[in-house]
Amino acid sequence: MKALITFVWSLWLTIPMLAFQPPAGPPIEGFEPIDKLPPAEQLPAAPLLVAAYVFAWLAVFFYLWTVWRRLNKVEAEMRVFEKRQSQRGNPR
Repeated sequence: MKALITFVWSLWLTIPMLAFQPPAGPPIEGFEPIDKLPPAEQLPAAPLLVAAYVFAWLAVFFYLWTVWRRLNKVEAEMRVFEKRQSQRGNPR
């Protein structure tokens, strides 16, 4: 039983290391300007950056909108509560 547990743990620890092996091929020697890369390997950063900012700002606005709605709901409930208290004749 100990041998099976040891085998499973060793697999569990070594498989992720094998997954992150560098790709086979000639090693990159030094700096290569982006102009020399083939078009398939170039990744324009501007669209990704804009998309990330749009997503972040939409998330912020959605959060603020939900807080605003919940605050309005609480204020409405407080007004109903105050109205009920004044109808009972119980001053604060």
